[in-house]
Amino acid sequence: MLTKTKIYLSSPHMGGSEQKFVADAFDTNWIAPLGPNVNGFEEDLKDYLGGKNYVAALSSGTAAIHLALQLLNVTKGDEVLCQSFTFSASANPIIYQGATPVFVDSEHDTWNMSPELLEIAIKDRIEKYKKPKAIIAVHLYGMPYKVDEINAVAKKFEIPVIEDSAEAIGSTYFKHACGTLSDVGILSFNGNKIITTSGGGALIVKNKELKDKAVFLSTQARDNAPHYEHSSIGFNYRMSNVLAGIGRGQMEVLDKRVEARRQNFNFYKTNLSQYSSIEFLEEPNGFYSNRWITCIKTDSYETREKIRLALQEDDIESRPLWKPMHMQPVFKDCLHFTNGISEELFNKGLCLPSGSNLSQNDLDRILNIILKSLSHDK
Repeated sequence: MLTKTKIYLSSPHMGGSEQKFVADAFDTNWIAPLGPNVNGFEEDLKDYLGGKNYVAALSSGTAAIHLALQLLNVTKGDEVLCQSFTFSASANPIIYQGATPVFVDSEHDTWNMSPELLEIAIKDRIEKYKKPKAIIAVHLYGMPYKVDEINAVAKKFEIPVIEDSAEAIGSTYFKHACGTLSDVGILSFNGNKIITTSGGGALIVKNKELKDKAVFLSTQARDNAPHYEHSSIGFNYRMSNVLAGIGRGQMEVLDKRVEARRQNFNFYKTNLSQYSSIEFLEEPNGFYSNRWITCIKTDSYETREKIRLALQEDDIESRPLWKPMHMQPVFKDCLHFTNGISEELFNKGLCLPSGSNLSQNDLDRILNIILKSLSHDK
């Protein structure tokens, strides 16, 4: 008996040449967290991002955010302003450092951090406590945040910005690569991202000294001595040469993966935009999204759930948009500056299957389920 294949939200998509780089790591016995694939992957990323920044390949995007906070000397007693509408990995490293997150809500145009609320939050914290130590802004679902506005506020108060581009490799802001637009950038190569190293991430910095410091901290902060000498606390955060080999192969197909994701978005929009209960996030002028995940905003929680459950019944994975950090139990006592936008997006929004390896048959199957759910709404 034939059964339908499960359709995932965003599954890995190999290009074919990954095995060549991985095999080379095995053949030369470069298995440890160093080696030619790590160096090559970092150079590939540097070139892709425009050639002006320095890249450290790490074990995860979370590790990259943690090291970014380290480089900015965030410590116990500090506050860090963080986009509320994001995945918890944006905020968790703040806690690792003994600092406190203060969450800032979104704006309508990109669903990312509101520059207006950011300034309100900064003024409030300066008046009632002290100036925040850093800002973490996120290019959510591949859509760039309002970089000029966020950077202008940050510059006004002299607060550095960590640019969380975990979901945004291949996205650009007025033709400049996401990850290079603020003080420090981070990338993620988790298994559900546009390209993957199985698990992995990268830190993007402006000079070699900062990269060297990040690499030092990510390899247990071992001092230059014939024995194991440590004058700083370090971390086991370096990417392995084997996983970097996967990344090198993935870089060869990155632009194709972005194009496929954007085609998915266009397919959904073409076939669903005539429905009054479905809304798509458009690109503002100068913004270019990799469309990592195609997201829709429905007219109600009930409509969202009707679609999600219908897809689930057919073994098709979809998912509500991120639950804002200020609504998460673990952060319930944290300060937050909100306007209701992220809560509405969470209640009404849905992530649709968006993998670059979706076939036309897959897309048609997904669409048919959604259309049945919307049959009385046109």
